[in-house]
Amino acid sequence: MILNYINWNPDPEIFNLFGLSIRYYPVFFVAGLILCLYLLGWIYKQEKLPEKDLNLLSTYAFIGILVGARLGHCLFYEPDYYLSNPLEMLLPIKLVEGGGFKFTGYRGLASHGGTLGLIIALIFYSRKTKHNIIDTLDLIAVVAGLGAGFIRLANLMNSEIIGMPTSKPWAFIFHRVDQFPRHPAQLYEALAYFLIFGITITLYKTKRKQLKNGFFFGLTLALIFIARFFIEFIKERQVAFEETMALDMGQILSLPYILLGFVFIIYGIWKTRKSQRIETV
Repeated sequence: MILNYINWNPDPEIFNLFGLSIRYYPVFFVAGLILCLYLLGWIYKQEKLPEKDLNLLSTYAFIGILVGARLGHCLFYEPDYYLSNPLEMLLPIKLVEGGGFKFTGYRGLASHGGTLGLIIALIFYSRKTKHNIIDTLDLIAVVAGLGAGFIRLANLMNSEIIGMPTSKPWAFIFHRVDQFPRHPAQLYEALAYFLIFGITITLYKTKRKQLKNGFFFGLTLALIFIARFFIEFIKERQVAFEETMALDMGQILSLPYILLGFVFIIYGIWKTRKSQRIETV
């Protein structure tokens, strides 16, 4: 039986304009962010929150996610290299032997670091606007799955974070890596995250009065990192030191987020029910 695998070999660079490389990764990253902000604008109107606060949130969230994701990759996955080359950690360049540098873009962003960076950024945002940080986390969590899905599609276009070899008929041959049919792990994650977004936006529209106080933040956090944890089993290890580990770094870093997610789910349900009982007394 001949299997028709999917031959995958897109150029990560869309086009080059006077030496400036326009690549799929930042395009998908920004497109996902814009869609999330558009939906947040609608949510802010539902919550009767001022538009100027949404603009401030956009700035804080973008910086927090980008810086956190970049530092997370550098410190979690390649600390020895980047601590010896800190300029490459901060700037989208690679130093060239003999002097000089070349523009590479940020090739290495970790979702765990991005999540932590976002939470830290929201602490500053909440202090600035006086919004309750848990309420703000809830609103962002409703759309977070959408942004995460676009990032994984960007990884797919880059032929990175690939899956293990498989004979499944939907396997991808990532020609920029090797000639083996492999699980399209990036696509699995993207679909999982889009499904999570579908769940959260539906619950927001239908159950908002009952689901508050961190519930959406906890649900999104738990579901995203549960999906990440299990999909990691069919991914190739990203760095050499993971080869001897029972769980890879992505799975280990997912566990505290999953636990934190369940804590917020329980807290959100308890807090909301308690508030409703007080209101009815």
